[in-house]
Amino acid sequence: MSRAFESLTVGRWQLPQSFVMAPLTRNRAGEGHAPTTLNAEYYAQRAGAGLIVTEGTAPSHVGQGYLAVPGLYTDEQVAGWRLVADAVHARGGVVVAQLMHCGRIAHADNKGGAETIAPSAVQAPGEIVTAAGPKPHDVPRAPETDEIAGLVDDFVTASRNAIAAGLDGVEVHAANGYLLHQFLDPTVNLRDDVYGGSPENRARFVVEVVTAVADAIGADRVGLRLSPGHRFNGIGEELGADLTATYRAVVDGVAPLGLAYLSLLASPLEPLESLVRDLRERFDGVVLLNDGFGDLTSLASVEALLGTGLADAVVVGRQWLANPDLAERWRQGAELNEPDQATFYGGGAEGYTDYPTLEAS
Repeated sequence: MSRAFESLTVGRWQLPQSFVMAPLTRNRAGEGHAPTTLNAEYYAQRAGAGLIVTEGTAPSHVGQGYLAVPGLYTDEQVAGWRLVADAVHARGGVVVAQLMHCGRIAHADNKGGAETIAPSAVQAPGEIVTAAGPKPHDVPRAPETDEIAGLVDDFVTASRNAIAAGLDGVEVHAANGYLLHQFLDPTVNLRDDVYGGSPENRARFVVEVVTAVADAIGADRVGLRLSPGHRFNGIGEELGADLTATYRAVVDGVAPLGLAYLSLLASPLEPLESLVRDLRERFDGVVLLNDGFGDLTSLASVEALLGTGLADAVVVGRQWLANPDLAERWRQGAELNEPDQATFYGGGAEGYTDYPTLEAS
């Protein structure tokens, strides 16, 4: 039997296959950064993924970065996510919220004038889209040491809100150049307190967030996403002893918690393979793997990644955008819809909920 279609236990969930749906930003949240019935329909259509990791979701107003990205810090947002959870569960799926504090990848215009923070006052390169057009990222403020506990509390509150909304758990996003990843990167984190300097100190904030979230909602409802050396959003990490020591400190710090899973983005995989294998052994639990943003993932590439022994399941992204019934299409060897990049971000139902299923075709 195909390895990809072997069932898998992840945390408290029994999944029907060994590939899952990646977090995919779509910029379609409603007023007040709250999910809507349109978002609920989109996620419900993809319940066959077994495990859906939602688009990046802000744990606080300050943590917002992009236009029309959802949050989990108001009553209206909780009510919106309840629509999503109920719709996905009605079709037999599991859905966890990815908690994404954007840190310095932000502009105040996108969050009602709220400040932007980062481990140090180091501005991210490039621009971010606002309602008035692209603008340079904010110059962030570095929180004082005694403010860090409040940031941890924001993740805890958002996690509790996720469970209150009926979602199955959360994924803590410490990858892709957002706030937690910024703390890990020695080119962005220039702090000289207990959260900066050595690899162990730079890992401290991530470990504290994950530990507090696991304590609040149960470790078997919590995943952690890391992307070692992924030079995205201005991250400057490089392969070498410091990178290895930093990510070992993170994984060694969270491994005793008994998390549902560790999700690793390794792009490209080849130079990172030895580190991925090392982190997998240290974590000693379920590992999900994504090998990057390059080619569209095929069933053959899922099988190949599973065959490396580096992961228990593969995280699949863009194929789910155009193929809400991707698992069934792969199972049958059916033709796939092509994703339309012009409709990836923002807008309404077009390119979001109108891709045909096999049955509709």
